[in-house]
Amino acid sequence: MSRAFVKEADGEAVGDDAPELPISPFPNRVTPRGLALLRAELERLTDRRRTLLSTNDPVARRPELFSLDRQIRYVTKRIESAIVQAPRDRARDRVGFGATIAVLDEDGSASRFTIVGEDEADPREGRISWISPLATALSGSAVGDEVRWRRPKGDTVLEVVGIDYDDDGA
Repeated sequence: MSRAFVKEADGEAVGDDAPELPISPFPNRVTPRGLALLRAELERLTDRRRTLLSTNDPVARRPELFSLDRQIRYVTKRIESAIVQAPRDRARDRVGFGATIAVLDEDGSASRFTIVGEDEADPREGRISWISPLATALSGSAVGDEVRWRRPKGDTVLEVVGIDYDDDGA
């Protein structure tokens, strides 16, 4: 059944025919921190929706309401499908989900990455998705291993120089 129009609590008909936000086909692995971030995002969106519904201009709020409802459905699905994997559940001598890895590249430049869930990934912060090419290349390696990271701009070799697991959940 189409949800082209639904009746809001205040009697307002709201069109809701925008496509759903795409859900990844991969298992939704999350760190405890990642699950907490999803829950906080759901709370933020729900609070914003509640505030928006209290305004007196139904026409002006309609576009934002559409967007909020879609985002709320997305985040709710991500929370419901979350598979929490605490770093303390991992073997600590190998790179795996939740690990923070220190590497040296071929030029001797040092970098650090933490492997996290898709929704928690933020490469600028050094948090990479567990399904990313970099995380895939590093997965299972140990300190002293050299791994080939296949990149569009050319392969590079990284040496793993440290592995750490934050017991608080990455």
